[in-house]
This record gives sequence, structure tokens and C-alpha cells, in this order.
Amino acid sequence: MKKILLPIIFGLLTSCGQTKASDNTYETDTFLTPNGKTIRIHALTHASIRIEFDGKEIEIDPVSKYNNQVIDYASFPKADFIFVTHEHFDHLDSNAIAALSKSGTQLITNRRCADILGYGTVMSNGDRMVLTDWLTVEAVPAYNTTEGHLQFHPRGRDNGFVLTIDGMRIYIAGDTEDIPEMAGIKDIDIAFLPCNQPYTMTQEQCIRAARTISPKVLFPYHYGKTDVSGLPAQLKNDGVEVRIRHYE
Repeated sequence: MKKILLPIIFGLLTSCGQTKASDNTYETDTFLTPNGKTIRIHALTHASIRIEFDGKEIEIDPVSKYNNQVIDYASFPKADFIFVTHEHFDHLDSNAIAALSKSGTQLITNRRCADILGYGTVMSNGDRMVLTDWLTVEAVPAYNTTEGHLQFHPRGRDNGFVLTIDGMRIYIAGDTEDIPEMAGIKDIDIAFLPCNQPYTMTQEQCIRAARTISPKVLFPYHYGKTDVSGLPAQLKNDGVEVRIRHYE
């Protein structure tokens, strides 16, 4: 399938210190879908992402507190869909999920998180679900490959997610290294790739993953104290626009 060239604009709001939803200081990028509708992606913290589309709310790995950043999810609009990649404290937060939930909120996660929470729609690697006429999700593998790190994210347990929102394909990798299965992840418009060892990828692995997936736009995330400032220059000749947002 040929890649869709998307008109892209973005708004940038800078946050520092402790940040709350009411401050309206989260960095936000705005995209147009192939059908001309608006998607807004908010960089919240670490691995937490908020997506707005056509009056609908999608939350990825919502976590109320990470390092010095506090998110008041009770002040957010309630979520229509919540996706949780895996069980670690910086991805799974039952209080944040409760604050975002309303009647009809759908939580999509892996088996381990559903067991911990006592509910949730379970997806395993390779599963695909049509959630609405505008949203489809594919669960893809996310795991470690480096010896000595395999215990952090064992193969087959955790998910990455590919969301297709009104024709726009967004890959949220979760916690993973540059695994062979990425070669099968195609036609990605926007990718979120983690970049911090020992838990996810080195900068070199992140560059290889970006070249394999070839997204139109790459957001490095889950990078902790890793210096990702060199990624735009490394990928400038690969047709990948790198946008660095302050997730920490």
C-alpha cells in the first residue's frame, strides 16, 4: 500500500516542573486524517499519551504521577477508549483508569493487566479488533532481546498497539527493543518508539526501528534521561520527521 502524504500542523506548549491538566501546558501536535478530520495528540508524561478525535477521547497508558510530574486525570474529559500495554507501574495505574472511566469506556489491554484489574478486553500479540467505524486496533509484539534484559519484558506477554483512526495509522510501540516483527508493521503515519536502556531501545536500536517501520512522523518517548536530541539529524535522510516532546 502506498503511504498517504498527510498535511501536518502542530501547536507547541511548553511545560516545566509539576504539571496538571488544568494548566493546559501539555505539548500538542495536530494532524489531519485522510478524510480531513483533526487528531490532536498530547504528550503527557513518559509513556502516557492522550489522543482527541472528533469529540472522542483515547488514553494510552495513563499514569497519574511519574517522577516530578502529576496529572489530574479527574479534570480530563472521560475516555471512550483506554489502552494499556503492560503491567509496569509507569504504564498501569488503576487510579488513573478509574478517574478516566465512564459508563461505556472500553479498556483494551493484555491478559496480565486484565487479571490485575479484574476487567478489560484482552488482546494478545497478533489480534485485531474493529472497535468502531473509525477505530481499529492491532496488538503487536513488544519484548526485550538483549541478554540480561529479557526479564523486563518477556516475549509474548506485552503489547504494542497500532491504532487506525479514520484512516491514519498510529503505532504505539510500548516497551520493546527493535524486534524482527517490526518488519511487518506497515503504512505507519505516526510512530511512538521508546528509547532508554536497559528497559527498551538504545539510540541505535531506535534508529534501526524507525528505518524499518518508516513512519512519516516519529515521536521518541519513554526516554527517561536518555539524550534523544541527535535522532532528527540521524533520520533526516530517511524521510522520517522526528519530533521530540518533553514526556518527563
